[in-house]
Amino acid sequence: MISLQFLLTAFVVVIAPGTGVVYTLALGLGRGRRAAIAAATGCTFGIVPHLAAATLGLAALLHASALLFNVIKWAGVAYLLWMAWGALRQTGALAVKPAAPSRDGLVRIAIRGALINILNPKLSIFFLALLPPFLSGDPSTATAEMAMLGAVFMAMTWAMFAVYGLFASAFRDWVLASERAMAWLNRAFAGMFAALAVRLAAERA
Repeated sequence: MISLQFLLTAFVVVIAPGTGVVYTLALGLGRGRRAAIAAATGCTFGIVPHLAAATLGLAALLHASALLFNVIKWAGVAYLLWMAWGALRQTGALAVKPAAPSRDGLVRIAIRGALINILNPKLSIFFLALLPPFLSGDPSTATAEMAMLGAVFMAMTWAMFAVYGLFASAFRDWVLASERAMAWLNRAFAGMFAALAVRLAAERA
């Protein structure tokens, strides 16, 4: 079940920079600590549909259906490009701004973070490949074990993303002191999300 090998494997996976990490870093730098925590929370909850799909065996259907896979994939590509465009124009959630987001703004940040992961079809297939090797082998407890492993993975994801976001927020005052730095950061985040969109577009079922 929750073995040291699983924890180490999960740690290596969650620490690797990806779309959620970039999003959380951007919100930490651009909008502060509360926004970073909201981003980390949203990205983590975006894992839930994929974990459920893997647990119920739907990931195999996603892998087998090229049409379904591509519909979700291209929706994700379009969403990432939209995020990149917003950062480039210095509008939207990713824009580096002096003002902290409101409560409603934090909810929107979390929803956008969730959508980033929900619209990545590879996550379902990833869970279907990652979790089964760590199961006990008892078919009667497989679903419960998958859910438990997934919950531990989500907790580790949230903690690591929060650390990334809070670390980024520590540099927020320095960034806000320079309009040039804000402009370059917005361009950098736009480039990162455009690159992530291209990478997702290249993914195959």
